Amino acid sequence: MRFLVRMLGYVLVAGGFVVLLTDGARSIADSVLRVTPLGETLLALLGERFRLLQPAVERNLHPMLWDPLLIHLLQVPTAAAGLLLGIALLWLGAPPRPEIGIVTRR
Repeated sequence: MRFLVRMLGYVLVAGGFVVLLTDGARSIADSVLRVTPLGETLLALLGERFRLLQPAVERNLHPMLWDPLLIHLLQVPTAAAGLLLGIALLWLGAPPRPEIGIVTRR
């Protein structure tokens, strides 16, 4: 299980870095800072299924969850979300540190 979490972490860090480079190239070409929001990326990846997310969240979970929380979460830059989530998964999937200096004999 730890391997899968670390692998997903590496994929998210790599994807976040690719989006960061793409946004940087687009910003240099347009001479304006351009960032890709997470909602735009999910719309490109999921297509019409992404549009069904709002009614599903409002109907099955809670209407207040969509408007203040998920609306703001979908405006976060994709690069930041991918890098932060990937680093968190890498940290969670890391092997435990050996405990040095603890006496185990009594």
